[in-house]
Amino acid sequence: MKVYTKTGDKGTTALFGGTRVPKHHIRIESYGTVDELNSHIGLIRDQEIDPRSKEILIHIQDKLFTVGAILATDPEKAVLKSGKERLNIPKIEDEDITLLETEMDTMNDHLPPMTHFVLPGGHTTVSYCHIARCVCRRAERLATLLHEQEPTDEHVLKYLNRLSDYLFVLARKLSHDLQADEIKWVPKKL
Repeated sequence: MKVYTKTGDKGTTALFGGTRVPKHHIRIESYGTVDELNSHIGLIRDQEIDPRSKEILIHIQDKLFTVGAILATDPEKAVLKSGKERLNIPKIEDEDITLLETEMDTMNDHLPPMTHFVLPGGHTTVSYCHIARCVCRRAERLATLLHEQEPTDEHVLKYLNRLSDYLFVLARKLSHDLQADEIKWVPKKL
């Protein structure tokens, strides 16, 4: 299979189902940003971090491919003439969201309470988490805009929302594990 098809040379691309849309379409922006997020998570996973975090990140990357596939599917062609769903893969479910919440609770149990916002940084690995968190928030903003225009699976929206929280808590956990300074943001008084 060739990587290049030349079908997008005029600025359009195909969704699952064959519908062609401009490459700047909100649907493409949405799943393209999820793909970007997935790459950033791969960068975190490539760092020297604990095995459990790596395991969860691999699971998250798998789920982000599912999110991308859902977002890349034309809703008008999501169901085949036979009545079967075009995407013959497991969808995002409540238990996927619960896993992120459980992991956050477990990490938080071993962290000092948060009393202030913290400045992103302290260690390269921690910074990668904060970058991924910001990209995740952008993916969420784009997915919610898409949802306003063409309703999509609400589990996708919940998953992206919870994932950005997870990435923040993971950044705090890794700061703790790496003994990196967590600099509190304390605004100066006027």
